[in-house]
Amino acid sequence: MTVEASTSVSRDTKAMMAFQNDRKSTGVAYLLWFFLGGFGIHRFYLGKTTSAVMMLLLSLFSWLTLAFVIGFFTLAIWGIWMLVDLFLIPGMARAHNERLAASLSL
Repeated sequence: MTVEASTSVSRDTKAMMAFQNDRKSTGVAYLLWFFLGGFGIHRFYLGKTTSAVMMLLLSLFSWLTLAFVIGFFTLAIWGIWMLVDLFLIPGMARAHNERLAASLSL
């Protein structure tokens, strides 16, 4: 057996290491939701970029128009979205991890 063969890492091991490096944690997503969720940071973390940008824009619009009546309505929508995300985070993390595993052929 050559030195190169004994030190090489199998394809399955490399795929598993890549999965462990790129998988998303539900706990981290909840921490991001709690501290920075109003800006959609938890959605950016989970790979939901389009909805994260929409949440960020809705948040900014809501706070900027709070002095007007419309700000209260958009802030209510934003708050409901935040509450719904509280229950969607585990599924979003699981779906991301499943897509990652499928792309790595695990």
